[in-house]
Amino acid sequence: MASFGLNLIVLMTIMVASMHFHVTIAQTTHVVGDTLGWTIPSNGAAAYTTWASQQTFIVGDILVFNYENGQHDVAEVSAAAYDPCSSTNPLSLATTAPTSLTLTNAGPHYYICTFTSHCQIGQKLAINVSTSTTTPPPTTPASPPTTTPTPPTPASPPTTTLTPPTTPMEPCPPTSSPTGSPLSPPTTTSGSTTPPPPNSGASAFTAVMPATILAIGLAFLNY
Repeated sequence: MASFGLNLIVLMTIMVASMHFHVTIAQTTHVVGDTLGWTIPSNGAAAYTTWASQQTFIVGDILVFNYENGQHDVAEVSAAAYDPCSSTNPLSLATTAPTSLTLTNAGPHYYICTFTSHCQIGQKLAINVSTSTTTPPPTTPASPPTTTPTPPTPASPPTTTLTPPTTPMEPCPPTSSPTGSPLSPPTTTSGSTTPPPPNSGASAFTAVMPATILAIGLAFLNY
């Protein structure tokens, strides 16, 4: 039982040491202004604005302000006091160089020098602290697709061809006269007269006469 308790204590000690080592490794020390240090910049506040834009500040990192004692100080102020360079009621004030400040919370942080007119001529710093080393870029909502509504196509009315009514055909008149009907009279052509046939009796008489005369002539010759 005592051995189990000892092993548990050793394990917890290792875990705490590992967590402390991880936090130590994650910390980054930022020397404000690099070689310029914390002073009145010759080109105004743009010098510290440019420097801050090249850094990544994470919770746990450390800011180091290098300056000459008695000539400058470091005051952390609110956003409302930063622009007008107001040193009334600062959040913190350090007067001994070098000043090291640990960034304990995320968000914007503002620092100025409270010496007369130093802040107004550019000795001021504004930074933004993140909670992790990989800050995802802001997500821009995708624009909804532009959809042009298509008006519905009206349905074409059905094409109906009107067929005119069929006219009943009149019955043709019969080609022949019905039984018992009188025959149509013969057609007479105007101006044309058909001669009547010759008399059959006269024709016979004309044909017999030469033969009789011939017979009589032969009879006289025989006498």
